[in-house]
Amino acid sequence: MSLELRHVSFRYPGGVLALDGVDLTVGAGDALAIVGENGAGKTTLVKLLNGLLRPTDGSVLLAGADTRRQTVAQLARQVGFVFQNPDDQLFARSVRDEVAFGPRNLRLPEAEIRARLKQALADVGLSPDIDRHPYDLSAPERKLVALAAALAMHTPVLVLDEPTIGQDAQGIERLGSLVDRLQAEGRTLISITHDLDFCLAHFERVAVMAGGKILADGPATDVLQQIELLHQAQVEPPELVQLAQGLGWDTMVRTPEAFAEAWRARRAGKDGAR
Repeated sequence: MSLELRHVSFRYPGGVLALDGVDLTVGAGDALAIVGENGAGKTTLVKLLNGLLRPTDGSVLLAGADTRRQTVAQLARQVGFVFQNPDDQLFARSVRDEVAFGPRNLRLPEAEIRARLKQALADVGLSPDIDRHPYDLSAPERKLVALAAALAMHTPVLVLDEPTIGQDAQGIERLGSLVDRLQAEGRTLISITHDLDFCLAHFERVAVMAGGKILADGPATDVLQQIELLHQAQVEPPELVQLAQGLGWDTMVRTPEAFAEAWRARRAGKDGAR
């Protein structure tokens, strides 16, 4: 399912211009990370995708249809959204009821609801917590509950707002594996993130935002090497980029494993040349 923003602007009631003439196309099955400083317009942009906000000017198209002609409920069947703060999203008295709410609201058969509930909780590692109250869990765990609720909807588009915040190394690794799997399944993924190492490892495409505009949009391995551009957007380059450039490499690696392999290959080449 494709998404398209055509010269979209958004101004809040207080007068703040959060988006200024943004053009963006996200094709079906794309995995896009949006990076930039706080206040760049990132969250405003993604809230336009499921109707939580409506553009002041321009058009937002979902599968070619203008979102202005669709309700939030209709858009929620197509675009899943995981808020940065899970407490803005959770409301049920148990993890079970929270994750099952969306599928049940779709009037799916109970067997399908149970299957989706089981799979979503397994995906985020919360199967043992199915009967707990969400607010008895830690903030990072509550965020995973919100993610499970979105996964259970099986929407073709999934938006993640700062998914790695508060997660430990194991949680980030689990999220990375999940993002990779969803991409392999053909889901359209959009993530806002300040974690550029996570972005480099798991997203093929990156858009850089500042001042309500998109400064750059392209392959992660190209965009995230542009140090001056990232500094303009007030975000730090990924550690692997900084390390590779510090070593004078002219090639790009996306993961620590790839870096180690490239290092071994370079060492072997030097040793062989002696």
